[in-house]
Amino acid sequence: MKKFCLLVSILPLFGCNNADETVSKEPDKQNYTEIYEQVPKPEIQKTKNTTTNSEIKKQTISNTIVKQPVSQPAKKDSMMLDVALIKQNPELRYGCEVTSLAMVLNFAGVKTDKMDLYRSIQKDPDPIKRSSNGDILNWGNPADGFVGDMTGKQAGYAVFDKPMEALVNQKLPGRAVNLTNQPFERVLEHVSAGYPVVVWTTGDYRLPDRWESWYHGQQVIKTPLDLHAVVLVGYDANYVYLNDPLSGRKQVRVGKENFIASWKALQSRAVSYK
Repeated sequence: MKKFCLLVSILPLFGCNNADETVSKEPDKQNYTEIYEQVPKPEIQKTKNTTTNSEIKKQTISNTIVKQPVSQPAKKDSMMLDVALIKQNPELRYGCEVTSLAMVLNFAGVKTDKMDLYRSIQKDPDPIKRSSNGDILNWGNPADGFVGDMTGKQAGYAVFDKPMEALVNQKLPGRAVNLTNQPFERVLEHVSAGYPVVVWTTGDYRLPDRWESWYHGQQVIKTPLDLHAVVLVGYDANYVYLNDPLSGRKQVRVGKENFIASWKALQSRAVSYK
């Protein structure tokens, strides 16, 4: 869970932790696929030996347009994947994203761990800058790379889907699947097919209610304080099931509708592999 503690006298820590927060002022803002295979119709030339009606009929049949639907496996009514749990603490206080990805990649058979992914993930190097009262003025962009210090020795925050997608492709070349901004049903279909998915939510899997904002160059970054990432490992009619790297709980049952609402509030981010 990503939380902020903005105290002037103490270096604040951000990210997946349980510290209290002080919110700074916001800056002013300036399937169905059809594939057709068509063979050109033969030219029927006028010759002394004309083609018979029977031959023409055979040619017509052999050159008929072929319609070949690409079938997708039907989504199962329920699914549960046995994904081994990995805890982010104590090494990576703000490392819920890479720890979740380590679970997914291990399930795929990749020999890696959270510390390997911590070293490999793209970082946004922009340092944090504050006002005299401790409010954040400038910092990095999680869309470009991890913002801050993932270990918690200094302030740390988060990373979003694109750098995570690139990291999957490092470990499984050409196999990353970015399901961000897809309908949640599509994410469930991916789980149904046997692939766990890293999804972004909040620490309590509810709608975010604490926000922070800062400048990244001329861009305003506005994001929830309690950002979190977990692994979607299963679902049924009413619930989703999550491996949570912060709480250290496996197959946590969460109400589906509430979870989907929090996921959408976090810009519907989801990353996996194929």
